[in-house]
Amino acid sequence: MPLSRVSTRLPDFPWDTIGAAKARAAQHPGGIVDLSVGTPVDPVATVIRDALASVSELSGYPTTHGTVELREAAVKALERRYGVAGIDPAAVLPAIGTKEMIAWLPRLLGLGSSDLVVIPELAYPTYEVGALLAGGRVVRADGLTQLGPQSPALIYVNSPSNPTGRVLGVDHLRKVVAFARERGAVVVSDECYLGLTWDAEASSILDPRVAEGDHTGLLAVHSLSKSSNLASYRAGFVTGDPELVAELLEVRKHAGMMLPLPVQAAMTAALRDDEHEREQRERYRSRRVTLLAALRGAGFTVDHSEAGLYVWASRGEPCRDTVDWLAEHGILVAPGDFYGPRGGQHVRVALTAPDERIAAAAQRLGAS
Repeated sequence: MPLSRVSTRLPDFPWDTIGAAKARAAQHPGGIVDLSVGTPVDPVATVIRDALASVSELSGYPTTHGTVELREAAVKALERRYGVAGIDPAAVLPAIGTKEMIAWLPRLLGLGSSDLVVIPELAYPTYEVGALLAGGRVVRADGLTQLGPQSPALIYVNSPSNPTGRVLGVDHLRKVVAFARERGAVVVSDECYLGLTWDAEASSILDPRVAEGDHTGLLAVHSLSKSSNLASYRAGFVTGDPELVAELLEVRKHAGMMLPLPVQAAMTAALRDDEHEREQRERYRSRRVTLLAALRGAGFTVDHSEAGLYVWASRGEPCRDTVDWLAEHGILVAPGDFYGPRGGQHVRVALTAPDERIAAAAQRLGAS
């Protein structure tokens, strides 16, 4: 009997499906404007690079739990930047990038074939992938009433959302927490875009107005890729319920999931310094203003997009047709169906391109 392969249970890697559009966009005389992915293009702040280098001579193994300095810096940053108080530094666990954490979280928590994982109807693809890697079942639902009598093991929320930029209010998050506790589910809140809000206030699942000081059953996942341009460093962390974090720590120690010590030092510096984060947010704000005006001027409708790194836009046609139309203008975007069936008439337009490329995209849209 042939061995079953995990890869056969997973969906196709989404970005592999837009290769033809990328090639078409690259043929534009002015070059491609790649707005299809949320990868940073701006420099890493000097204070972070200096911290990275400061421990580069140390040769010993790092700890899976991370340094005390890193965990304390994370706690203080969450309180200072987002009003989240009452976290014990012991309940902070660094991750080798938050995609890794999300992809393996269901398995690390011991979920299996009998467990249901709830993801948003429009969702970052790795939520589904992580559930499938654990052998679990997946259901897409934005409203809790959609679940009926089912009792999920894990519920993902993502606010601000990737891809839509939608922000979930405090009342909505409170209802999710209450529902999860009634049914014994863990809530995992992907908060990678929490610091990039434009037209709405976004709150952590650990916010006192949501959790009322009780983090039981709650995990918040944070990334420094977006706020501090540390995507290449693979720098993130998870925090929340001390017992759940302790469980994750024990499993990750056995699996050798350790964040390199220089990256831990860089994260500590990034979490202690708010000025570079403010500067980066202003760069994205400026690019967003330019792209919003250009897209609307070209006849696009923009939905949600009140926060995050993306504009969720539509021409009222199948999303792949919109991808092809933009590719003819030398602009590459992500089709909305990457994120679920409800994205079939939208595209996700990233703000992560240099100012010159953003200006080029705006000029091309204005001439369309």
